[in-house]
Amino acid sequence: MPNLECRMYEALLPEVGTVVMIQVKRLADLGAYVSLLEYNNIEGMILYSELSRRRIRSIPSLLRIGRQEPAAVIRVDRLKAYVDLSKSRVSPDDARACEARYGRSKLVHSIMRHVADTLHTDLEPLYHRIAWPLYRTYGHAFDAFKLIVADPNAILDGLTYHLTEPGPDGNEVTKILPAVTPEIKEALVKNIRMRMTPQPLKIRADIDMKCFQYDGVLHIKEAMRKAEAAGNDDCPVKIKLVAAPLYVLTTQTLDKDQGISVLNNAVKACSETIEKHKGKLVVKEAPRVVSEREDRLFMDDIENLKTANEEVDGDEDSEEEDTSMGEVDLTKTGADM
Repeated sequence: MPNLECRMYEALLPEVGTVVMIQVKRLADLGAYVSLLEYNNIEGMILYSELSRRRIRSIPSLLRIGRQEPAAVIRVDRLKAYVDLSKSRVSPDDARACEARYGRSKLVHSIMRHVADTLHTDLEPLYHRIAWPLYRTYGHAFDAFKLIVADPNAILDGLTYHLTEPGPDGNEVTKILPAVTPEIKEALVKNIRMRMTPQPLKIRADIDMKCFQYDGVLHIKEAMRKAEAAGNDDCPVKIKLVAAPLYVLTTQTLDKDQGISVLNNAVKACSETIEKHKGKLVVKEAPRVVSEREDRLFMDDIENLKTANEEVDGDEDSEEEDTSMGEVDLTKTGADM
């Protein structure tokens, strides 16, 4: 089986003063033993005196087994490959920078590990030939991987490595060879594009819209068409009736700021149109990015609401007058329902 264990960076150990990501493994009498996640889980220790500058009331409240968090390197024993760390010397800015770097490094590591596993080869030689040279050239391999998405040849074809082996006369000969074979390139580019190709963001706004004037339904249709017309090819706007008077406007885009701006303009166009006919529009939720989970839960709520409405509509004993606008049929307007 190939060896898939390897540190993320070329240096065997971190430098004193750097902030690294650690995971708490166990608590001892004087401190906590931790693993340095970016350095192949080598062991380090945080003394309890380095947990906080304030008086410590409860060790478990500051160190929880399994927790991942930044810590500052204060001593390094290079002979024993052992590191002493501190939590109290980590500023909020240091912590944020460390978490951001670790997130990028973790993604690079996951891609490299998957390539090694796919090709049934050891991980560390791939780091030597590909990832660590990219770290040196681009500051972080993550930045190079982003460029590989669009133009892999420009980044990968220039990578080489030195191979020293005995020559015909018995003397050692050093050859310069391409670092990336066609098989490695295919697996690497496939994984990078799968993991790093930007995914469009879904942006949504929720509104209440009413119009009790004569032909109010037609006025609402007009307002909905105005909202959709505010979209463009990069940010198409769709408006959907949930249950009168609740409507949702959505768009998908790679540019968050542009998407929010387009939806704001769509809400404004919709509002101006319906108010011209003495209707009313109230923004229940301003345009914002929604996750797949949020969107799925929202759609489940819509289905539950529709089911509840169908049950009420089927109640023949109910004599309550329906004063709502009802569901607007947009099949003839081209709007998405």
